[in-house]
Amino acid sequence: MMLARRRFIQGASAAAAGGLLGLRSEAQQTAPALQLSAYQVGPQIWVRCDGVTLTCYRAHPTQKYPYFFPLAGPATGMSLTTESSEPYPHHRSVMLACDRVNGANYWQEGLERGQIVSRGPTVEASETGRVVIADACDWRIANGPVDLLDQRRFTLSVPSPEVRLLEADITLTAARDVHIERTNHSLFAVRCAPELSPKGGGTLVNSEGLSGEKASFGQKAAWCAFFGERFGATEGVALMDHPQNPWSPCTWFTRDYGFVSPTPMNWLPDQGLSLASGTSLRLRFVVVAFAGTPQSADLAGVYARWSGG
Repeated sequence: MMLARRRFIQGASAAAAGGLLGLRSEAQQTAPALQLSAYQVGPQIWVRCDGVTLTCYRAHPTQKYPYFFPLAGPATGMSLTTESSEPYPHHRSVMLACDRVNGANYWQEGLERGQIVSRGPTVEASETGRVVIADACDWRIANGPVDLLDQRRFTLSVPSPEVRLLEADITLTAARDVHIERTNHSLFAVRCAPELSPKGGGTLVNSEGLSGEKASFGQKAAWCAFFGERFGATEGVALMDHPQNPWSPCTWFTRDYGFVSPTPMNWLPDQGLSLASGTSLRLRFVVVAFAGTPQSADLAGVYARWSGG
């Protein structure tokens, strides 16, 4: 009974929010900008939009790696991503990880196989319409040497009522000589909420207009997005790859169950990738939470403004 009541309330609230999205009154056009705020509890940093939870950066030392969850949709307030869903329940919402790094697994399995350990995140800036989270992480096997060090900076902003941005600027540095074998489990990724995936009734599309896993897998694109209708409103989540990333334009790994990543390590030559100690790679991505469709949210324009294109 309680669950049914909760679903009714969520659905009613989301339907009301979805209806409001269609109104373009003069009052809305002149409404004050949405406000972001952040507060930290130990290794977790919560970010709110006008007092309502937008996301949380989770960096507890017992985790496989730090990640963001939830990522609230502008229309419903419900998370656009999943913290754990079948298949592959180890996928964590918005994540950075990699397998087969000097034989270690920084993507899945137990912590003894490899762990990305935060040194302690901080709120670098919290001001009107903008929150910046900074962190540094060691990629290591327990009691073993560090393979990689990453310096990461996330900037959250709300450029419009229909769009929220989570920008990632990450520098990976080899702490010793590193060899990465070819693997489909690599680097920045998003796992959407099940109902937004094609298998759950949603849609997967890329910047080139290709739809679904069969058409988009292994194709080069600037971004990929999942979107769909739920609780009476349409919304979605997109992942965008910066044109100055090392492998740009990157080839995408897509799945109809709700996973996307510009996964460069899946397309490596047989000899893999070697990084000499001290070598650095800068990686930039943006995750876009949007109301409406990719067209109505102008994802092409979002990408152009973010990338400088």
